[in-house]
Amino acid sequence: AVQLVESGGGSVQAGGSLRLSCASSGYISSRHCMAWFRQAPGKEREGVAGIRFRGSTINYADSVKGRFTLSQDNATNTLYLQMNSLQPEDTAMYYCAARATWAACRPENIAAFDYWGQGTQVTVSS
Repeated sequence: AVQLVESGGGSVQAGGSLRLSCASSGYISSRHCMAWFRQAPGKEREGVAGIRFRGSTINYADSVKGRFTLSQDNATNTLYLQMNSLQPEDTAMYYCAARATWAACRPENIAAFDYWGQGTQVTVSS
């Protein structure tokens, strides 16, 4: 099994920044893709960004390109999401997820992700 724990959420004003963390443990390896998803109240969950565990190719949703940056620390098995120029529409619960696949690590096909963290809330005020 794979365990994922998110942290780093909070409340900021529009234009501000936050860095989210996802600590992974268990039987996770380069066969897994990791991704960030988000879900606002009353809306469907949507993809944010994805990367292969220990990999380097990143896939971003169009809505966050140029503002969000995905990275990972191989020494600590921690995935990060640096969020800059935050806007009210970024307000959502942010989730870290993982799945076993050799396909490209795009933040889509939510049903295929087997492992999920508990989520961390991000609130952006205008």
